Amino acid sequence: MIDQNKIRQGICLLLEGIGEDITREGLIDTPDRIARMYTELFSGMEEDAGEHLSRTFHVDNSEMVLEKDIAFHSVCEHHMLPFFGKVHIAYIPNGKVVGLSKLARTVEVFARRLQLQEQLTEQIADALMEHMKPQGVLVMVKAEHMCMTMRGIKKPGSQTVTLARRGVFETDHLLEERFFRLLKQN
Repeated sequence: MIDQNKIRQGICLLLEGIGEDITREGLIDTPDRIARMYTELFSGMEEDAGEHLSRTFHVDNSEMVLEKDIAFHSVCEHHMLPFFGKVHIAYIPNGKVVGLSKLARTVEVFARRLQLQEQLTEQIADALMEHMKPQGVLVMVKAEHMCMTMRGIKKPGSQTVTLARRGVFETDHLLEERFFRLLKQN
C-alpha cells in the first residue's frame, strides 16, 4: 500500500537536503503534489496482471498475434529517473486470445512500478505465459533511459533493447524472424 504521508515526509527531507526552503511559495505544495504523482506512477504495485489476462476468447487458429508500439513510461529503480519507449508483444494462441487492450494494460501493470527494463520484459512474458498459456510469447522492449541522458554518460537518444522469448519462440527461429519482419512493416 502506498503511504502518501511517508512520501510527503521524504520529499520535505529531500528538499531540505538539497538546500531548499520548504516554506518557499513555489515549494509549499510540492510534497503533496509528488505524493499524488507517485501514487499514480506506482499504481502497478497494487495491481495483478492476471486480472487483465483472465478474460479470454476462443479461437480455432494458432497464427501469431502481434501488438506493436505499446507506449510506456516507467521509473528506474537504480536512480528513480524515468525510462520510456515501446513494447512489442507477439504470442501464438493455444485455443484462446485476449482483447488487444489487455496486452497494453498488462504492460502498464508492470511499468507502473520501480523497474529495470530487463525485469519489465521478463515479467510481461511470464504473465502472458502463466495466465494465457499460449504456445509461445516474444516480448521486445525498446527504451530510452533518463539516467543515460540527464546524468552520468549524458548520451540522449541512446536506446536499450531487451527480449524475452518463451515457448515456441525459443526453438522456432523462423517464427522469431517472422516477428522481426512484421515489426518493420508499417
